[in-house]
Amino acid sequence: MAKKNFETALTRLDQIAGELEEGDLTLESSLKKFDEGMKLVRFCNQKLEESQQQIDILLNKNGSLTPVSFQAEEDESSEENS
Repeated sequence: MAKKNFETALTRLDQIAGELEEGDLTLESSLKKFDEGMKLVRFCNQKLEESQQQIDILLNKNGSLTPVSFQAEEDESSEENS
């Protein structure tokens, strides 16, 4: 993988999951794929945490952090559309 970003890591993780689900790999190859997948999961999780921190900063209102639940926003927009 040339330059790793969230999207390419997620795409590769999806490929690995598909290969493992097929079950055509040797045990050694499966373990290597699993190890690569776990590294990608950690990378993606780190990127998501960094993004959440940036979102928290952007939601800073009147000098204080006002976290907003994504679920709460979805619920509100569903109610408005009803």
